[in-house]
Amino acid sequence: MTGGFDIVPLGALDLDRAAALHAESFAAMGERPWTRQDLAGLLASPGVAGFLLRADGEDAGMALCRVTADEAELMTIAVRPEWRRQGGARRLLAAVLARVREAGASALFLEVGADNPAARQLYEAHGFVPVGRRKAYYGRGALPPADALVMRRTVG
Repeated sequence: MTGGFDIVPLGALDLDRAAALHAESFAAMGERPWTRQDLAGLLASPGVAGFLLRADGEDAGMALCRVTADEAELMTIAVRPEWRRQGGARRLLAAVLARVREAGASALFLEVGADNPAARQLYEAHGFVPVGRRKAYYGRGALPPADALVMRRTVG
């Protein structure tokens, strides 16, 4: 694994691969993975864009975002475990930020598990600040549900 990443648009032909990436990325946390149908419905929605992270010829991650008026939402970033801590999530986040900036959003929001310090650290390092909390938002399988932190970053 060299860590050389490419970002390509996520399209209809990539939905099975993106669903597998999402499932693998969130399986250890006990979250319900997004299915091909979930992703197809989201990608067909107005203002939604997706990105696929490729590394050494294989799928390493994916991200989805949505722009509505002057606000945007990072819906998910998923990176396969063996590709974590190599800069892929940062590359996906940069692609999302470029997309929402280009679409005219002035703020980008996201939700992250309060029990996910690595993701929180990534977002804080990129200028996101907590603006709210959703109690017991994320199901964790046999574990108690986790709160979601709502975070915001100014875009521009």
